[in-house]
Amino acid sequence: MTDLRIAVLDDYQYVARRYGDWNSLDAQLEVFHEPFADVDAVVSQLAEFDVVVAMRERTRFPAEVLRGLKRLQLLVTTGPFNDAIDVPAANAQGVVVCGTGYPELGSNSELTWALILAAVRNMPAETRSMRKGGWQISVGTGLEGKTLGLLGLGRLGSRVAKVGQAFGMDTIAWSQNLTAEKAAEHGVTAVTKKELFENSDILSIHVPLSERSRGLVEAAELAAMKPTALLVNTSRGPIVDEDALVEALLARRIGGAALDVFNTEPLPERHILRRLDNVITTPHIGYVTEGQYKTFYHDAVEDIAAFIAGKPIRVVG
Repeated sequence: MTDLRIAVLDDYQYVARRYGDWNSLDAQLEVFHEPFADVDAVVSQLAEFDVVVAMRERTRFPAEVLRGLKRLQLLVTTGPFNDAIDVPAANAQGVVVCGTGYPELGSNSELTWALILAAVRNMPAETRSMRKGGWQISVGTGLEGKTLGLLGLGRLGSRVAKVGQAFGMDTIAWSQNLTAEKAAEHGVTAVTKKELFENSDILSIHVPLSERSRGLVEAAELAAMKPTALLVNTSRGPIVDEDALVEALLARRIGGAALDVFNTEPLPERHILRRLDNVITTPHIGYVTEGQYKTFYHDAVEDIAAFIAGKPIRVVG
């Protein structure tokens, strides 16, 4: 099927060709490294492709985009699901949606702790000082005896809790469905939402984005936090009211924030969150590890080969 055209999207690090055995497919491959400007650009750039491989939730595929991709037969997402893809709309026009494995469940929780430790020990500022020939310029904060609050205690939140406990932190948690019994299984105390924000020295978010969680952290929640507290978000940007967070940071009503996710991604070049001195930012790299990428692209090639053979695998929805 040499006429089959495959597009691999959002390969920001230029690694897709290295991690996937694309030569094993009898097809034409094109890799896109930059994000598309808008919906029209997605449709115009991808209109002539039969297969699209989408990296997680970077490029969105709502019904309006899918309707414009008349030639599309297979849409592969890295990971087992992708909220940026309207799967029913894809299926309605005969497009098969397939996923991949997601082997390193701990990668996001590892980044959470990297951000926390960088923030409490002022690592960005101290690193800048060293590069300029300076020495110590700040006083860090210890973790032992502090309270780690978890907004969500699922597979990721519970991992973050375990590390906090190893540091000697008290761990508390809240989510809509969390029970005292479930929290106790992880050595965590279940509290009310109000108590979570009032008592946490570090508050880390670990709930999926949904209609229930969108805007879950608003101005009122931020106002309830300690003036020294750190807000950490490695989940999804829209869970936090970004405008309210910026206002709280500018007014220094909270100690700071450590963020891997944002309302708009990539974060606009001139966005204020890139400049605030009480914020640590990373470019949504919670899942960006060599192990993840090897699995993502290996499985994507496998998905395409199975589709070509008429036996799709890892079908989503």
